[in-house]
Amino acid sequence: MPEGHVIHRLARVFNEEFAGRPVAVSSPQGRFATEASRLDGRVLAGAEAVGKHLLIEFDVAEPQWIHIHLGLIGKLRVQPEAAPVGVVRLRVSNGEVAADLHGPQWCRMLTRQQRDDVHAGSGPDPLRPDDDPRDVLPRIQRSRQPIAALLMDQRIAAGVGNIFRAEVLFRHGLDPMVPGREIDEATWLTLWHDLQGLMGVAVDRGRIDTVAEEHSPEVQQRPPREDPHGGEVYVYRRAAQPCLVCGTPVAMTDLAGRSLYWCPSCQRVRG
Repeated sequence: MPEGHVIHRLARVFNEEFAGRPVAVSSPQGRFATEASRLDGRVLAGAEAVGKHLLIEFDVAEPQWIHIHLGLIGKLRVQPEAAPVGVVRLRVSNGEVAADLHGPQWCRMLTRQQRDDVHAGSGPDPLRPDDDPRDVLPRIQRSRQPIAALLMDQRIAAGVGNIFRAEVLFRHGLDPMVPGREIDEATWLTLWHDLQGLMGVAVDRGRIDTVAEEHSPEVQQRPPREDPHGGEVYVYRRAAQPCLVCGTPVAMTDLAGRSLYWCPSCQRVRG
């Protein structure tokens, strides 16, 4: 499932390519045809990301939003306009550039109240500068769940996924199994501010890089990481490989149905 930086990057592209002008809206597949017909030719007012949710606003008598959640297999590609390829649920076009949506978990119309409900149901997002991480600290500190599980809860850290949670915990040497109730405010804010930086870089680069310069392939004279998820990382999908810092084999276990990666030697801090 795409992490939050992907959705924020898509919102940026939508605002650059489509905002402030009438756009063609269609559903080549047909499943969104009725909704698309109501928006076709209308002005696209703007797009925003809330965690892993993309909200696209249209300037109509009663403002409405297309709500997209890509889920596990969804893709939203923005490229020079050409004939649709494959099963396209939604197409937004300015005549030169088209955004084609394939296989989303959600593609639906929202009223203002429903749009507000998406915001209310999401935790603070590291990529939304006005969101306050302190809002969820009481919830964290009441929890017996491991911090690694809490970081994946979209009501606590919207947009954070498996890669960012593993990497930020490693970067601060935090034992992923520390329960939330042992996390103090200083630790939580340290994690949060690092997530802001890491995810902001990922929006700009279009890939996740978490490795400091001294641990880069060039400095360590090792081959660059080859992975479809891209980027240089410390522990994610590196099970049994040597830690880039201490050489200990990276560990992996299942936590709440997702693979968790960490270094047993480097990550011993208990909150």
